Amino acid sequence: MFETLEGLVAAFSSWVWDWPLLILLIGGGVFFLIYSRFTPFLYFGHAIDVLRGTYDNDNDPGQLSHFQALSSAIAATVGMGNISGVAVAIVTGGPGAVFWMWISALIGMATKFYTCSLAVMYRAEDKSGNLLSGPMYVITKGLGKKWKPLAVFFALAGLVGTLPAFTANQLTQTLVDVMEWQESYKLYIGIVLAVIATLVIIGGIKRIGLVASRLVPFMVVLYFITVITILILQIEKVPEMFMLIFSDAFTGKAAAGGALGYLIKTGIKRAAFSNEAGIGTAPMMHGTAKTKEPIREGLVAMIGPSIDTLLVCTLTALAILSTGVWQHTDGNGISLTLEAFNSVLPYGLGDIVVVIMVLVFAFSTLFSYSHYGTTCLGFLTKPKYGKYYNYIYIVSIIVSAVVKVDFAINLIDSAFALMAIPTVISGLLLAPKVNAKAKQYFRSIKRI
Repeated sequence: MFETLEGLVAAFSSWVWDWPLLILLIGGGVFFLIYSRFTPFLYFGHAIDVLRGTYDNDNDPGQLSHFQALSSAIAATVGMGNISGVAVAIVTGGPGAVFWMWISALIGMATKFYTCSLAVMYRAEDKSGNLLSGPMYVITKGLGKKWKPLAVFFALAGLVGTLPAFTANQLTQTLVDVMEWQESYKLYIGIVLAVIATLVIIGGIKRIGLVASRLVPFMVVLYFITVITILILQIEKVPEMFMLIFSDAFTGKAAAGGALGYLIKTGIKRAAFSNEAGIGTAPMMHGTAKTKEPIREGLVAMIGPSIDTLLVCTLTALAILSTGVWQHTDGNGISLTLEAFNSVLPYGLGDIVVVIMVLVFAFSTLFSYSHYGTTCLGFLTKPKYGKYYNYIYIVSIIVSAVVKVDFAINLIDSAFALMAIPTVISGLLLAPKVNAKAKQYFRSIKRI
């Protein structure tokens, strides 16, 4: 029966991630780029100032500082998608898939500017005074109650899309591979992961934001140093790898069946899983930022894809490609990344580094994703009942630890695709509102 379910999910993932959805994601992102006249990109330096706390005001409404909001959003995205997802993209789509991940990230920066600005513009408040945000509130408050079915559609898909299936699965697989444990150990690993995650997520959004703001800078810097070390040891191959990425991006020779269309779809899918631009998860986190200026948080949100995909994913891709292991291995996901690290670093060091990074990346993701699920359930019922999603979430960690990686990938991909539809549609319809706010905000900071 489970094999039948796996087959159905795989078939649905393949069907839903076809050209109509890709046109919506990429076409929507290109529209945002052109409609904004690239103006938000000109204020990237200002976004850094906001992130540093220059404009923080404790009296502003919200639960998280700008830095904590971005850290929590990045904690959810800079995770297994960056270590394992890139490996999946290269194996299934070839080196050229990395190029299309870059394109998707650049477009995604514009998408995040609009969707996360809207998340602050259209926030709700629970009885305790906590702010609630996300595409479902953008739809109901920005477009009106007649659009509520679209909001409900997003929240229902979000209950599945925010499950920790891929993250828990790949973290478990890493520990089994490195420690050379039996497959039966996966269940026990899943139980331990569930217990640790529980200790953080029961503290709610503020504890998640606090933990994420401490983990994210550490994990990005450590990963950067590790991969740069690998690339220095393989420095003569790096230019060749860039050439391979660019040349394969338009030929698709290394992709399955040599199909360019398949290659492009693979790159965009993996980028969507990596930076989640247009999916709708990041607005749920950025919408809780302490600010009265929606555009300010939209600019901060733009930084996410640049760190997540343009930096971290590129580093992973170069490490895998420069070692050449992707050409002669049956490994996929985290197993391939582990093999690449071990082929260059001294014996045993690759295992240690990957385990540390996977633990940090995976736990940061596990902590943040729980907030998204509780927000979705709270919208479908009442905000006070959202916390009960955590029980489902904890159980799913244990289940995800023992399922096949292909099932985990297809399940999350399917849910992400469904979440993207209401997120991008609402963003496109409300884009004029963002532009009006942006003109007002950019005019005001020029006067300072």
